[in-house]
Amino acid sequence: MEYRMSQLQALLKLLEENNAAINEALVQDLHKPAFEAEVSETCLINNEIIVALNNLNTWMTDEYVTKNWATMLYTAYIRKDPFGVVLIIGPWNYPLSLLLIPLVGAIAAGNCSIVKPSEISKNTEKLVSDLLPRYLDPECFAVVCGGPQETTQLLENKFDYIFFTGSPNVGKIIMAAAAKHMTPITLELGGKNPCFIDNACDPVTTAKRVLWSHFFNAGQTCVSPDYVLCTKEMEEQLVLAMKETLEEFYGKDPKQSPDFARIINDRHFQRLKALLGSGTVAIGGDYDEKERYIAPTILVDVKETDPVMQEEIFGPILPFLTIEGPDEAIAFINQHERPLATFVFSPDSKVVDDVLQQTSSGVFWSNDGMMQMTLPSLPFGGIGTSGMGMQHGKFSFDTFSHHRAVLLRGLGMEGLNSIRYPPYTERNLRLLKAAIGVKRNGFCTIL
Repeated sequence: MEYRMSQLQALLKLLEENNAAINEALVQDLHKPAFEAEVSETCLINNEIIVALNNLNTWMTDEYVTKNWATMLYTAYIRKDPFGVVLIIGPWNYPLSLLLIPLVGAIAAGNCSIVKPSEISKNTEKLVSDLLPRYLDPECFAVVCGGPQETTQLLENKFDYIFFTGSPNVGKIIMAAAAKHMTPITLELGGKNPCFIDNACDPVTTAKRVLWSHFFNAGQTCVSPDYVLCTKEMEEQLVLAMKETLEEFYGKDPKQSPDFARIINDRHFQRLKALLGSGTVAIGGDYDEKERYIAPTILVDVKETDPVMQEEIFGPILPFLTIEGPDEAIAFINQHERPLATFVFSPDSKVVDDVLQQTSSGVFWSNDGMMQMTLPSLPFGGIGTSGMGMQHGKFSFDTFSHHRAVLLRGLGMEGLNSIRYPPYTERNLRLLKAAIGVKRNGFCTIL
């Protein structure tokens, strides 16, 4: 425990002593505003470390379990063992927090770790490769840089656990590589997150919460609303409210705003630029290729078959699809792959509960977005094509721990074992079944 805590404290020191350098790297990679960098990168990592430091003694303690009559003389508990050497592969959109938050869990659970930052966010990659060896024990923790070729070479090795955050397509490659060595994995992927907005919503409040969640980090967030489902009547009210809200957030020219990020690279810029041709541009739509700037954009008259609905957008484009009401929205959501996040905006708790009960997703949010990420007490993870496994707080510790069943007994009192040894008899069978059986509450067993 002392060693693990020393490494977590060193990671905390890394954040404290290099805050300005971290923010600068994120500005160079994503033009990320310092406010967004602090909230979604350093603050979240800091919280995870402190939660781990505050609770590590409890998490590591053997967990004693209930026993049956046959094992009353035994000691039965769960020991949380480290897996061993783990590989953590991070993404480019939150290149620090989505790399180091899993590392916090790996350290807390007692593993050695190789971390692979994304080569796409090259400035943050360099920062991590420079700083991490200066703060963490190089005997147990290493950084590997590079692109797909280096990652492929890494995956040829046998790891004891792999934690990957990225796209579903790459997730399939990671899963196939892990299968060759029977390596357990966590996949934090993404998908098209639906956002249903009920007719009873206040358009102004809803516009602010949806737009902040979607345009944070220029929409390059796996848990942002990917598209809106609402009636035509609500769409008209929302578009008017969103136009005012976007001007309030970013001014008349968002390109000049210090609070709006940029697209990570030219390839993603061109991909997003092509999606602007779907439906009709109601707000925004302009862009600057040199700056990799795409304005906050709202699309209406979008069809399910349009290109913008065929992939996770991962950019500052929000399409509207019109439906007749909650039942149609639920049916639409259930026709598609289970998303990482489902959003519902409604003042009616029955509407919220109906969507919660009748759909499936990694996480579920009502009347807000993004804020779950600030709670280490809630698990974060996908389902189906949006991922597998979970992280944050104790969930990260458990992810990187092998829960080892332990049953201890001395060699004495051998006579008690006679009922389980041959030659078998009906009487001994009844006695053993009674001794090992699990009873319903309020029921008793008659011998």
